[in-house]
Amino acid sequence: MMMPDDPILSIRNLTISLPVGGDRPYAVSNLSLEIKKNQILCIVGESGSGKSITSFATMGLLPKALSVSSGEIHFEGRDVLKLSANEHAALRGARMGMIFQEPMSALNPCYTVGEQIEEVFRAHSDMSRSEQRERTVALLREVHLPDPVRIYHAYPHQLSGGQRQRIVIAMALAMEPRLLIADEPTTALDVTTQSQILDMFKELKESRQAGILFVTHDFDVVAELADQVLVMQKGVVVEQGPADEVLNRPRHPYTRMLIDAVPRRHVAKGTPSTDHEIGLRVAGIEKTFRTPRTLFKPARTVQAVKPIDFTVLEGQTLGIVGESGSGKTTLVRCLMGLTEPDEGSVWIGNTRLDTTTAAGRRAFRKNIQIVFQDPYGSLNPRRRIGDLLVEGPLNFGVPRQVAMEKAKELLKIVRLEEDALERFPSQFSGGQRQRISIARALMVEPKILIADEAVSALDVSVQKDVLKLLDDIKKRVGLTMIFITHDLRVAAEISDHILVMQKGDAVEYGSVDEVFGNPKNDYTRKLLAAMPGRGWEAPDMAALPPLETA
Repeated sequence: MMMPDDPILSIRNLTISLPVGGDRPYAVSNLSLEIKKNQILCIVGESGSGKSITSFATMGLLPKALSVSSGEIHFEGRDVLKLSANEHAALRGARMGMIFQEPMSALNPCYTVGEQIEEVFRAHSDMSRSEQRERTVALLREVHLPDPVRIYHAYPHQLSGGQRQRIVIAMALAMEPRLLIADEPTTALDVTTQSQILDMFKELKESRQAGILFVTHDFDVVAELADQVLVMQKGVVVEQGPADEVLNRPRHPYTRMLIDAVPRRHVAKGTPSTDHEIGLRVAGIEKTFRTPRTLFKPARTVQAVKPIDFTVLEGQTLGIVGESGSGKTTLVRCLMGLTEPDEGSVWIGNTRLDTTTAAGRRAFRKNIQIVFQDPYGSLNPRRRIGDLLVEGPLNFGVPRQVAMEKAKELLKIVRLEEDALERFPSQFSGGQRQRISIARALMVEPKILIADEAVSALDVSVQKDVLKLLDDIKKRVGLTMIFITHDLRVAAEISDHILVMQKGDAVEYGSVDEVFGNPKNDYTRKLLAAMPGRGWEAPDMAALPPLETA
């Protein structure tokens, strides 16, 4: 029988074995932790550290290839590892709930929001249909969704990413679970939506008397939420303790390395040099989308990009920030020539995109390349890296042998071995795949490189490496860069100037020091205030006491 002060979740000496023949014999080794009511425990670490595997084991959702070789997982006093599949299934959704990273994958596109939440009540309660509907609408209101009745009848694709994440949270809360597990629930969200979701978790901790296990690689989120922190490296717990202690006085070299990789909130950079030629000029670009009226939907007109002007000097970086729906992607498509703007023009040097011939446009696109957010989605999994890299030059008439030599040279620049040419994308880590995507974009020797959320899904240490790599390449070959991100720390780290967009409009433009140090627009101030981890800055590792050595 549980006592009032007993932990909701207690994991003791948990070891989860990997299939024979891998890099290491276990996914998790000898892990122990406790979560009490009204407590948030954050697990941090790089990809492959065992964070998600720990949460899956707790929920009884381990992949078949993995097995628990030893240890105990006690939930409300019962060892869930000794429960039958049916007994564990009865706990999921009722006493323990899980929130996954990608809500669009967690929601069924064929059913309305209301139907999907009510499925939890049908599985775990004897509520009537009217009671289910009433409770569902109340849940939607509790997670601060606007117009809950409308959203009850909506399908997932009709809602924003932040709204879908709130729906997944509502589903996890439906039966008022004692334990809530959240696996990277804010990674892909813009800063204001992320702030709202984090505030919601803090409210839930108090109002539901629940224990929360929060998996993340974002130390700002840890600083915002955590009561306790557990740091994992390659399946092993290397440090754990109160959040203040781990964040500000880390004792393990790995923890110090991770925290040291967090970009600074804002370090004065001075006024960017003006002693350069113009690399990219955008004059009066605007784009409006119109959808015709149908039997079920009225006609709509959306001005995705309002008239916008800016210049980027050769060798410098413009950071573009803003919430989802601010027009960043549409602006990039106009710059790339993938969407025809209604008005305005794009210039690279002295060449104007919209006045060139078809052949001229083809050459123009050679000079402006893009690195996408998801390197795995942008690399063909059935083709070898060598073939992916040489495809661009071959399309522009470069002999294959010359292109292959260029590919070898660029692999060295992005710090990968030459044997990568014979391998497939699935044989690389996320950070390595992003390096390959950067190399591919550079194969045609562009003058402009666009990075569209290119580091948002990467671990903090890998993110630091990729940002340094981009900066090194920019200096080496004189690239002009457009860096699109929702992470304001990253924008401050890599940019010379910042452009802030809101609902298609450029509401602020200036140097990093001007925008971060003295923002003039209310929306910019709102974005800066919404940054998680307010009041926390990564400590200077050189100022900390030296680590004890054996």
